[in-house]
Amino acid sequence: MRPINGHDELDLFSQLPHVLNEELADDLAVGRRRPEWMWVALHGDRLLARAAWWSRAGSDTPLILDVLDIDGNAPTPDHRDIGVRLLHTAMAATLPNGSRPPEYSRFVPPDWRENTVTRQAVEDCMTVLERTGARFFVERLRLEWRLGSPVPKPTERLAFRPIRDATELVALMTLVLDGTLDAHGCDDLTRMSAQEAAVKHYEDELARYTSPRDWWRIATLPHGEPVGFVLPAHNGYNAIIAYIAVLPAHRGNGYIDDLLAEGTRILAEQDVPRIRASTDLGNVPMANAFQRAGYVNFGREINMTWN
Repeated sequence: MRPINGHDELDLFSQLPHVLNEELADDLAVGRRRPEWMWVALHGDRLLARAAWWSRAGSDTPLILDVLDIDGNAPTPDHRDIGVRLLHTAMAATLPNGSRPPEYSRFVPPDWRENTVTRQAVEDCMTVLERTGARFFVERLRLEWRLGSPVPKPTERLAFRPIRDATELVALMTLVLDGTLDAHGCDDLTRMSAQEAAVKHYEDELARYTSPRDWWRIATLPHGEPVGFVLPAHNGYNAIIAYIAVLPAHRGNGYIDDLLAEGTRILAEQDVPRIRASTDLGNVPMANAFQRAGYVNFGREINMTWN
């Protein structure tokens, strides 16, 4: 059990199928991954299991564990034991002593429970994670608007303007955490105030996007009162709807459709091949809004976390 030695071992690391395999070379090249964050369990030349962390380019600390795969046909009594041993070994060598391990994220097909092979692979990995102290956190829908799909048309109910500055955006983000259905937002509120959670979200994610800030929009009523906001962005892989929300006082009026239409139009004008977004499986109103805007469900994301 060891980390790979660099780009030359990517073919070895990619022997197990994964939706992210095609991105690994570029991630290594730009610094989103490091060889010492990419671990393998080998029997001779056979890859039995692998694990890898991802982070933003230039960061010295892994941000998320997004690769964990086990060869279900490995010649051992319990192939999951190999995954547990690999993960324990890799975590001890890779993560700062005493730190909380980064969240685990796995992209899976939308019908992963109905496919026997896929379900077994996912459940094996979840078992490995549970045996290292992790717990299931949330399952999310992965959504996509594709080039050639109709672009939602604007209505005249709302006006849109750019965000004035970070202070204004953080203030609105603080307000929308009241009654949020987002699992990550709810979890933050168990450990910090709404304002602290909003600042953390802004500084840790939104402020780091290099796409133009003038894509970001606040929606207002005709007399100027804000009702919500939408933040179109590019995350280095795809155009995305990074954040979309309606203020508590204005929920229930269907404004989410207007916000999503505006964000989609802004990105579609950039001639992007696709726009991606995600929302918690249990956030039915948001999922329905994406469906009405022409987004299709192309996958799921399983999140697990360590306490």
